[in-house]
Amino acid sequence: MKRNVGNIDRIVRVVAGLGLISLVFVGPQTPWGWLGIIPIATALIGWCPAYTLLGINTCQAHTDAGHPKAG
Repeated sequence: MKRNVGNIDRIVRVVAGLGLISLVFVGPQTPWGWLGIIPIATALIGWCPAYTLLGINTCQAHTDAGHPKAG
């Protein structure tokens, strides 16, 4: 599994996941909030199967030396 979730995307996923999970404990207290585990898990492993299917990659491109590509 090649990493396809970038750092900003990972932060957004964790925040969204925590927001969904909070629905289990506060607000409407719906069990649907447990779906928040999915974005948190994809953020932790850095790979999203939906991104693979859609050909999306939010990781920053790097050269062989490990430095960001210019331009």
